[in-house]
Amino acid sequence: MLLGKAVFFPEQAAYNISLSAYWSQQEQTLTPSCIVSPHNTQDVSKAIEVLSEYQAAGTSITAGCKFAIRGAGHTPWAGSANIDNGVTIDMSSIRSVHVNRAKTVVSIGGGARWSMAYQILDAVGLGVAGGRVADVGVGGLITGGGMSYFAPRYGFVCDQVVNYEIVLANGTAVNANSTANSDLWFALKGGSNNFGVVTRFDLKVFQQGKVWGGTIYNPIDTLPTQIQAFVDFNNATYYDTNAAMINTYGYANRIGSWTVANLLVYTKRVVNPRVLRPFTNIKPQLLNTMRLTNLTDLTTEQVQNSPSGLRQLFLTRTYGSEPIFLTEVFQIVNTTLQTFAHTPGLVYSLVYQPLPPAITSHGAATASSSNALGLDPAAGPQVLAVQAIQWANASDDALINAAARKIWRQADALAVKEGLHRRWIYLNYASEDQDPIGSYGAANVKKLRAVSKKYDPTGLFQTNVPGGFKLFKQEAGAAAMQ
Repeated sequence: MLLGKAVFFPEQAAYNISLSAYWSQQEQTLTPSCIVSPHNTQDVSKAIEVLSEYQAAGTSITAGCKFAIRGAGHTPWAGSANIDNGVTIDMSSIRSVHVNRAKTVVSIGGGARWSMAYQILDAVGLGVAGGRVADVGVGGLITGGGMSYFAPRYGFVCDQVVNYEIVLANGTAVNANSTANSDLWFALKGGSNNFGVVTRFDLKVFQQGKVWGGTIYNPIDTLPTQIQAFVDFNNATYYDTNAAMINTYGYANRIGSWTVANLLVYTKRVVNPRVLRPFTNIKPQLLNTMRLTNLTDLTTEQVQNSPSGLRQLFLTRTYGSEPIFLTEVFQIVNTTLQTFAHTPGLVYSLVYQPLPPAITSHGAATASSSNALGLDPAAGPQVLAVQAIQWANASDDALINAAARKIWRQADALAVKEGLHRRWIYLNYASEDQDPIGSYGAANVKKLRAVSKKYDPTGLFQTNVPGGFKLFKQEAGAAAMQ
C-alpha cells in the first residue's frame, strides 16, 4: 500500500477520531470506505495519483473512488468535506506554520486551523488576515474567499495570499502566484476545491499588537437602535478600516427569548474607539467581554458560540444596507420561528455583517490583484446576511430546512420589491442547494471553467469530488470538460 499507516479503516481508532473532529453532526455521521491522512505534499501527490489512475481506468471500481477533501471540516452540510463509501483525504496532519526570516510572509499548512497560526504570530508581534473563530480551517476559509477582522484594511483573506502550493489532478505539485500559474492563483481566490488540493498557503503578515475586542449582549428591545447603528457603521462615508463587527440576533430554545450580540473589534490598541461607541453605549448590557487582547484569545472566545457535534445549517444572502428593510427581515424571521421554536437544542441566529466598499474594493476587477468573487465596490455598502441554525436531532431536519428557506424566500421577495436584492452569495456560508460560484458573474465563471479545463483536463475534481460547489453545475459529468 503506497501510503501504509496513513490510511485508516472503519475498525481503527484513528478513523473514528477523524470523523469526530468534524464540526457538524451531519458530516460526522458519514462513513467513508477509508480515510487518508497525508503528512506532507508528497503524500498528497501519491493519493491523488492513485485516485486519478482509477478515474482513467474507467472500470467499475471507479464508482468507489469518489473522494472528499477535508481541511478542518467546518462546512456543515453532509458531503461538503466527507463522503459515504469513498475516500476522505484528511489534511489535518499538514499543519505547520512558518514565518520567513524577513517577517513578511507566513506559510501555513493546508490542514491547519487558524488558532495554530495565531499562536505563532502573536508570540512575535505579527498579524495575518485570517479566520474569526479559532478552530475554523485555513484551507476552506481561504479558498472560499474568507472574512477576517482585518477585511476593511486588507480585503478578503484570499486577497492576502501571495502563493499557493497545490497538488493537481495528475499528482504534480505546483506553485500558483503572480508570476507562476497566475490564472490558477486568481481562480483559487474563491474557486474552492475545484482545481486541486492546496497543501500550503503563503500569506502576507504585518506588525500587530493588542486589539480591543469582545462581545456585548443586549436585550431584544434594543433592536431599533442596534439596526440603525449597524447601518450607520456600514454606510459611513469615511469608513474606519480598523473597525470590524458582527451584529447577531439570537434565539435559544433553552431560554425562550431573543438576545442581541455585537462582536466588536478594533485592530489597533485603542479602548472604546469613537467608531464603536454607538454599539458600546447601548444599554442595558447583559454581558460585556470587551478587553485589550490578542488574536488567539479573541478567536478562541468565539469557539464557545459554535460548539461541535450538533445539527448545523448555514444559509446566506446579500442585501442592500437599509434599516427598515433589515428590521422587516427580523420580523419575517420572528414570525416563522414560531413554527419551530420548540425544536430540541435549537439555537437560531440571524447575522448581519457589514460589506462596505472598504472591503470589496481590495479584490475587485479594477484592483492590482483581483479575486474571483465578482464583488463590485460601485454597488456601495451591502449586508452579508446569514441564518446560522443548530439543533439536536436529525428528525427535525426537514422542519428546520423548510422554515429557513421560507424565510429567505420572503426576505428575497421584499428585497426585490424595495430594490435591495443583491446577487452575491458568500461560499463559506452557503448551503448545498445554493450556487455561490454562479453569483460571481458570468465573466468570472467563464475564467474559472477555463482554469479547470487547463489544469484538470479530465475533470477529476469536477466528477470524482462531489462535495463543494462545482463549476459545471448545469452540465453532466465529464462531458462538461470537453
